[in-house]
Amino acid sequence: LTRAVFVRSPHAHARIRSIDASAARRAPGVVAVLTAAEAKADGLKQLRPYAEANVQTGERFIFDEQPLLAGEKVRFMGETVAMVIAETLAQALDAAELVEVDYEPLPAVTDLEDAARDGAPKVWDECPTGNVAYTLTMGDKAAADAAFAKAAHKVQLRVVNNPVSPNAMEPRGSIGDYSDADELFTLYTATQNPHGTRSALAGGVLHVPETAVRVVGRDVGGGFGLKGDAFPEDALTLYAARKIGRPVKWVATRSEGLMIDNHGRNHVTIGELALDGEGRIQALRLDCLAAIGAHLSQVGGILPTATLSMAPQVYHIPAAYMTARGVYSNVVALGAYRGAGRPEATYLMERLLDAAARQLKMDPAEIRRKNFIAADAFPYTTVSGTTYDSGDFAATMNACLKLAGWDGYAARQAESRKRGMLRGRALTYYIETCGIFNDRMELRFDPSGSVTIVAGTFSHGQGHATTFAQMASDWLGVPFESIRFLQGDTQQVAFGRGTYGSRTSSVGGSALRNAADNLIEKAKILAGRMLEAAPTDLEFKDGRFTIAGTDRAIPLVDVAKAAYAPFFLPPGFGVGLEASGAADGVPNFPNGCHVCELEVDPDTGRVTIDRYFVVDDVGMVVNPLIVEGQIVGGLAQGFGQALMENITYDRASGQLLTGSFTDYTMPRADDIPPIECDFHNVPCKSNVLGVKGAGEAGSVGAPPAVVNALIDALAPLGVNDIDMPATPLKVWQSIQAAKPARAA
Repeated sequence: LTRAVFVRSPHAHARIRSIDASAARRAPGVVAVLTAAEAKADGLKQLRPYAEANVQTGERFIFDEQPLLAGEKVRFMGETVAMVIAETLAQALDAAELVEVDYEPLPAVTDLEDAARDGAPKVWDECPTGNVAYTLTMGDKAAADAAFAKAAHKVQLRVVNNPVSPNAMEPRGSIGDYSDADELFTLYTATQNPHGTRSALAGGVLHVPETAVRVVGRDVGGGFGLKGDAFPEDALTLYAARKIGRPVKWVATRSEGLMIDNHGRNHVTIGELALDGEGRIQALRLDCLAAIGAHLSQVGGILPTATLSMAPQVYHIPAAYMTARGVYSNVVALGAYRGAGRPEATYLMERLLDAAARQLKMDPAEIRRKNFIAADAFPYTTVSGTTYDSGDFAATMNACLKLAGWDGYAARQAESRKRGMLRGRALTYYIETCGIFNDRMELRFDPSGSVTIVAGTFSHGQGHATTFAQMASDWLGVPFESIRFLQGDTQQVAFGRGTYGSRTSSVGGSALRNAADNLIEKAKILAGRMLEAAPTDLEFKDGRFTIAGTDRAIPLVDVAKAAYAPFFLPPGFGVGLEASGAADGVPNFPNGCHVCELEVDPDTGRVTIDRYFVVDDVGMVVNPLIVEGQIVGGLAQGFGQALMENITYDRASGQLLTGSFTDYTMPRADDIPPIECDFHNVPCKSNVLGVKGAGEAGSVGAPPAVVNALIDALAPLGVNDIDMPATPLKVWQSIQAAKPARAA
């Protein structure tokens, strides 16, 4: 096993004049040094995005392929220039220092709004629209403008969804291997999408059939959307393994991850609401700048579509006009991050509604109640064309208000004042869309009567082995401990789409339900022969086939064992008992209410979340403990974005300023308040299980709840707006800036 280290650009934008790797190749222990020249000579292709066009209009995005190794230009700090392979990690690190790259620095732009301006340095010279790769639109401009023209009240906000880094517990890493005998590439990698990674690398980069590439993902420690993509390092470890005839291992350092892992969020949006005299929404307008980074990531063109389509949220909005522009800049690519487009929509709408409530002097709960889609209005199609199948938003909000002790707030606020603290609270509501794409699952009995779930989905911390085994045990009557779970190996799992977008329980679970039904129907044929009865006379319940109206029965497990008999099987039955099932990805819409109470120290600007309450509608709950764990995990990431996390570049040089955990702050255990979760579930009507997604819910609802509560605390001082992350310094500066206005 050899070790790989990548030489990365120290510049945000530069022309590569030359690369001299001769000294590195002579260094102790070095096996090979690879650059763009070698990759080009060997015919490697570059990475392309999954989505190359607007899914609504078919209009192609303006993009170029992402190079595996930059040979002519680098377009962000950290872009890969050379790959050094040595016997040990220390030798590879030492040799990487000897690679000499002659750069000609070029003007760079790292700020999203700067990049969108006319005359900004171009990231791609070939882009005819400056740095804009695409423009998306939804809604009816004339109808929205007409509603604004006659509105009694108008509210406008500029809101920033700050760029964040996923920082999964396990960094990205790859081990590439190649077998000459089998002509087989094998990639062991930290992925949440094994088959998608195989597809991207096989035909897209290596020019080989997908059967010539095996991708294996084991117990991956977190993904958050980041690990749904294939990356240059994945392709390069495979390429290098074939070239040197030995396995090649690479694991990112934390600083490397902060520099090269796809970032999340990074939107700047101007949002406007038009309301009538009673506070009912008449129209919505929004204009969004959506960051792309230097390269269009594999899902980068899809994310703003989710933001626009979910912008109306849970409210009846008669008219809307919404636009989003995808903008290149000299930073790492923007990719999917927990929620992927839906947190941005929720944040905008909930910030606007609180601003409207202040302007109209309405209670935050009342303005929401007045505008909710009614419980008897489903299925309901929003002004963006999204159809919600179910929900009861007012009842869910009422349950959360009760859980949070909404009416007892005045006493808690008074107690905070006694200690010199500012107390604020907020009520926010969210809805998101989950369950994209179809998928398949398999059930296989072995001769001992144990069953294996072969999952097309992929668990990277969500507890699928437990949840799916619970389902299979309930449906088949097989003991939980006799169920094995298999995932993540493209040679053992025929096909799957991985896990992202909170799709596993709804799509994967529905496919498993269909697999179980198909297996029972197949087993019924053999059970009929064993019971000397017609299959149509059999009933299946509690793991047993019974002849209707009698007490004659046989367990499914015994039928499964008999399916491996060498003779006496029904004609055409085959050998063994297994079945597959598929399910379409019909969207479902988890939603819920968050209540946040926090305190602000006016002398330091420190924000402490004191109490937090969530009531979610996630349809049918399979495992409450796992669902609550997913919600709390998402909340922690939402708290981090609201108060701490921010990828920051120097605007002049393009240098990353948050390149370590010293500079990039994330919540610790003592930053997480007591959290109370409950459910007000309305079964989903778009899948056979009635389940809705849950994995991303916390990260969707938390940021606006925290920021709105903070503004509520600061409003008496004259602070009515603040951008994420609301760090102590930013909060303190806002308080100081408001003092002259209060004095006047």
